[in-house]
Parts: sequence; C-alpha cells; structure tokens
Amino acid sequence: MSSEAVVVLGFRNRGRRANVVNRWRVRLGLRARQPELGPSRLVLCGGPVASVVPEADLMARYAREERGYTGPLVTETQSRSTWENIQNAIPLIEAADHIKIVSNFWHTPKARRYLKQLRPDLVPRLITARGHRPEKRARTPHN
Repeated sequence: MSSEAVVVLGFRNRGRRANVVNRWRVRLGLRARQPELGPSRLVLCGGPVASVVPEADLMARYAREERGYTGPLVTETQSRSTWENIQNAIPLIEAADHIKIVSNFWHTPKARRYLKQLRPDLVPRLITARGHRPEKRARTPHN
C-alpha cells in the first residue's frame, strides 16, 4: 500500500495562536490530502522563530482544535529557516511514496529545490498538492 506525506511549512509567527498565514497553510495542507494515495501524514514544520512557541505546535493546535483534524500528524519544531524545515523533515517523510510540500507560490519551489539538493532520491516522489493552486471562481454578487 502506498502512503503520502503532506509537509506544511511554517511562517514567522508571533504570539500564542497560529497567524493568518499559518492557518491558511494548514487549511491547504488538509485540503491537499488524498486518501486514494493511501495513509496520509501531516508534517508541520517550524521552530520558535518569532516567539517562544514553535510554529509547528501552533499549526498542530489549529489543525486539531479548530479544523477538527484527527489523522496522523507529526511536528518538526527545531527549524528556523526553509533549509532547516526540509532538512529536519526528511526523516519524517522519507518512507512516504508521495510527498507534497505546502506553502505559497514562491516558497514551495524553493523548498522543492532544497529537497533536490539534500535528497535527490526523494524528488521523484514529489507531487503537486491538490488544491494548492488558486482556482478561478465565477464572480457572483455575493463573493
């Protein structure tokens, strides 16, 4: 059976609640999961960059308490840069058959390049996160 790892990269977070960017990224990560690929693990990355609380812990709390996520979840709480996010996530994702990296339009390609430098053998497992690209919506008077 195959599996997937959905890596959500944290964003500088001040305070004790996930900021708007980290909440958005968690929602993208949850939406990116594909049960048809097998068991899915959410990997939340980010250390205490702008606060004493690691970004990964804030995102995990948001995923569990505010989004109701009950599936497998691991946190990587030591990284302070994108390079460290990827480097520290490798042991958490290397067994997955499919790997997705979730962030924003400029950060995700950077993280993918870092993975290629650190572990080129994992690059063939990278897939684009479903729902990660903005979709065009029909305009209605109410949106």
